[in-house]
Amino acid sequence: MSFRIFSLLFLLCLLSTKWLPVKLSAEDWPQFRGTNSSGIAAGNSAPIHFGPDMNVLWNLSLDAGHSSPCIVGDALFLTTYHKSSNSLFVLCIDRRRGTVRWQRRVDAKSIERGHPSFNPASSTPTSDGKRVVAYFGSYGLICFDMLGTKLWDVQMPLTKSYSGNATSPAIFGDLVILYRGNYVDHFLLAVNKKTEEEVWRVKQDEHITGEMACTACPIVMDGKLIVHTARAVRAFQLNTGKHLWTVKCATTATSTPVLAGEEIIVAAWNKLGEEALRPPFPDFDELVKQNDKNDDQQIGRDEFPTFWIFHRPEGAEAPQNGATVRFQQVDSNRDGQIVSAEWKKQIAGIERYRAQASQHGMLAIKLNQAGQNDPTNVRILDTASIPEVPSPLSIDGYLYFVKNGGILTCLEIATGKRIYRMRTPGRGTHYASPFISGGKLYTISGAGVISVLTLGPNPKLLATNDMLDEVYASPAVVDGTIYVRTHAALYAFRYSDKR
Repeated sequence: MSFRIFSLLFLLCLLSTKWLPVKLSAEDWPQFRGTNSSGIAAGNSAPIHFGPDMNVLWNLSLDAGHSSPCIVGDALFLTTYHKSSNSLFVLCIDRRRGTVRWQRRVDAKSIERGHPSFNPASSTPTSDGKRVVAYFGSYGLICFDMLGTKLWDVQMPLTKSYSGNATSPAIFGDLVILYRGNYVDHFLLAVNKKTEEEVWRVKQDEHITGEMACTACPIVMDGKLIVHTARAVRAFQLNTGKHLWTVKCATTATSTPVLAGEEIIVAAWNKLGEEALRPPFPDFDELVKQNDKNDDQQIGRDEFPTFWIFHRPEGAEAPQNGATVRFQQVDSNRDGQIVSAEWKKQIAGIERYRAQASQHGMLAIKLNQAGQNDPTNVRILDTASIPEVPSPLSIDGYLYFVKNGGILTCLEIATGKRIYRMRTPGRGTHYASPFISGGKLYTISGAGVISVLTLGPNPKLLATNDMLDEVYASPAVVDGTIYVRTHAALYAFRYSDKR
């Protein structure tokens, strides 16, 4: 009997230690886009061919959310939003089995709103193997241990912004770092991960407008914290929050930067940044020729076509895809007709507005610099086909980035030379960031088509995988397993041991 009791106690001990704190390894994916948000997986190669009925290790139905998987050891963390109960949750999932270990409700007084593509559970959690920290714009920061016991929280006012506050926190050393930009407040925050004590806070002076997304995740290098903020890239001393330098640029602060040697590379995008985003307008004679149905040499309301002040020609299926010229704005005397003088005045005003926007681009910025806004500290690698949301990738001297329409670009970082620009099979709007695993590049369309290509100057398309559901969350990759979150489920894809 004593041997049986001992065996039972030993088994219980094994089960209880299974979820104890773990030491982070190089293969873990502890924050948005993995270690330091690089988007590059370590370890075994992940599957090239996969889908809902191919190389599936497991799948798990989930409530809505666009947060990416955060993975340490055998624990996978996600956030969800249950629309019918208007509730937010943090989940811990066994990454090998696909079973829910625990689920904790986060009681927010109100739920934030945003762009139709936004979800209140869009921020990716971060973990150091002993605790997991999640952020919601509806609540603030909240921390649990690996067993799901709440350790602390830092509640914040409900955010208000056009896009929704989908920024993700990161743990660096003993600090939880959060960049938060919205109409209510705008700051960079460092909190002690053990005590919840505020270590430092830096108020950001950039005025927030409707075009600001402020969703980039901070990264670190040599004790410097690099943050893609509203209309700038800024560096701070990690331990103190001391401001080191600022590089101003025309950007909505959507995409997370990556490191490339002694430089930081960031996709600085704005809605008027390149010609493709600014459709041309006809002169009045051409407007009449094409649209005047009753031959009165004027344009009535029912004759007025759609004209775009700015427009994303790729990914046009996305909601709120641009801003149109309104008939009532052109018809200044409100007589129901547009004449030549009214049209010329309107177009002149739009062109003045367009001229206010600086050109955006893929920027390479010196990590170590002393001056403020010194142009010698910045190289403009490219100004066309810049991604609005997906973050770039840097590996082996090459930079890869993908934009709406599945347009993939490869640049040589040292020279800025364009190696290639091609269209992948995944068309339409792109929200998820690409990743690299086993020397292969994976791009993800919003419609759920995942393309796999070889790296280097001569790309070869290896596979096109259709998830048969939309994918806005960036996948995670650990130990040769790809974790893909669709709108309805979380999938784990891995080669079978019998392969």
